[in-house]
Amino acid sequence: MSERDGYEHGVPCFVSGVFPDPAAAVSFYSELFGWETEDLMPADHPGSYHVCRLRGREVAAIVSQHGAPAPPQAVWTTLVWVDAADEAAARAKSAGGEVIGEPFDSPGGGRQAVLADPAGAVFSVWEPRGRRGAQLVNQPGAWSMSALNSADPDGAKRFYGELFGWGTESLDMGGAEMLMWTVPGYVGGEPHQPVPREVVAVMAPPGRDGEKAPPHWSVDFWVANVDEACAKVTERAGEVLAGPYEVPNTGLRQAVVVDPQGANVSLTQPPGAG
Repeated sequence: MSERDGYEHGVPCFVSGVFPDPAAAVSFYSELFGWETEDLMPADHPGSYHVCRLRGREVAAIVSQHGAPAPPQAVWTTLVWVDAADEAAARAKSAGGEVIGEPFDSPGGGRQAVLADPAGAVFSVWEPRGRRGAQLVNQPGAWSMSALNSADPDGAKRFYGELFGWGTESLDMGGAEMLMWTVPGYVGGEPHQPVPREVVAVMAPPGRDGEKAPPHWSVDFWVANVDEACAKVTERAGEVLAGPYEVPNTGLRQAVVVDPQGANVSLTQPPGAG
């Protein structure tokens, strides 16, 4: 299931980084992950939308601000596949969330809305048109999983259950409980991943990002060697916030880093890599 051609309603399908200096972000992440990139915007357009590819398959996007109010700092955003972005935005509002950016036609090839849950964690919904989400996942250099960091798990369960139909399961992380978001009947992930196949995202234990932070969605990329990846981050003026460390009961090695523009990501070395 590493190669994909579409997702189901309610399943996270893509990640995009919004940066004040997209060109610098392209340089940083291309060196870190081995990406090739293409700017979809015309040369005379003031904005940019860089599609990032790994071995010819789309894995992420790096963009300038478009279609919604600018975030307070550089950030990686998770996009969730929906049948209709306008309906999802209305449902999010009725469930107690907020519409940060009204539905708009994205240059990335879909209709998108930027939303926030009742605690303030921001994410997007994606109604596919020309583009059908990440074409490669769960590979070194590609996105693997997104995690909600929130101090209100009960409120999150209610909101995302109402919005996407998500259920939850628990995973013991060596004394800390991690909640896993599930879509019943969904077949995703990889056979060797330490999570059930219906899992589409997780809710991370408090403190995962190395410091107390406001509610937010974070994104995780796989790497072949997390120690080498952290060295590249610091060489390129980024910072390692936490790790590398062993994730209990999973066989994973992980680190949390921040890029030179202030966007956080986690880097995970899967079992058997490195």
